[in-house]
Amino acid sequence: MTRREHLDSLAISLLLACCLFWGFQQVLVKATLSEVPPLLQAAVRFAGATVLLWLWCQRRGVALFARDGSLWPGLLAGALFCAEFIGIYLGLQHISASRLTVFLYTAPFWVAGVLPLLVASERLRAPQWLGLALAFAAVVYAVSDGLSARHDDPLWWLGDALALSAGALWGLTTVLIRSTGLVTIRAEKLLFYQVALSAVVLPFASWQIGEVWSLAWSGFAWLSIGLQTVVGAFASYLTWMWLLGRYPATKLSVFVFLTPIFALLFGTLWLGEPITADLLVALVGVSAGIVLVNRKPAAKA
Repeated sequence: MTRREHLDSLAISLLLACCLFWGFQQVLVKATLSEVPPLLQAAVRFAGATVLLWLWCQRRGVALFARDGSLWPGLLAGALFCAEFIGIYLGLQHISASRLTVFLYTAPFWVAGVLPLLVASERLRAPQWLGLALAFAAVVYAVSDGLSARHDDPLWWLGDALALSAGALWGLTTVLIRSTGLVTIRAEKLLFYQVALSAVVLPFASWQIGEVWSLAWSGFAWLSIGLQTVVGAFASYLTWMWLLGRYPATKLSVFVFLTPIFALLFGTLWLGEPITADLLVALVGVSAGIVLVNRKPAAKA
């Protein structure tokens, strides 16, 4: 596998496409909640992605079940991934898509805080710690806004907690991948651990919380689930795994923070969600923090 030190036009184009859809996807999930319960959405989405990924691997000759020592860390990565999406889908019942997305994308800060404890080369410099502190301060500021603002849903605090938990789980999944042998396996197999385990667990989670199962959906709901499955859970996640194997992760992560901006845009244009000043301040703070965390050290003369 050939790794590149800088992002080329292909990487930038793929990143922009992924971030655009990820921002749209949060709004799409929320818009579909009136017809399809949250965990049922996730269960159908990942079941479909598992089938698509298996067909993809069959056609390309990727061995998904060969013994390579990745089983147990792979299953753990899948469990973290599944728990993350339970948090995302349940959280969207109580808070706006734009608010959830800002909290979800605190994930890189969990990576920056935990990974150096396991991988010495990932230790942070002073400006990076400043960026980390700035980003977390911005998130705390956004959460504190909910303590005084009026919310339509009395369980808004649960939505905030679920969104922050999902961000932590995403970050810990990345830490696990980067600090174990998972980083060396094929992107398809790494993704298969995550979507396949989710496809098995999420139907039981949906049943456990009493969601009503029905396929009597509107054309919009079918289109939404189809897009979440084909573009979201299959194509975009496989693209992201491929990029992580070939380009510097720190440079990639800066682009990922375009996602909350796209979510804010789609949430306003489609769902009519308000863009509050506090949310914008939080978004600016988080974005500034990730830039500082990923900034290259100045070259020595």
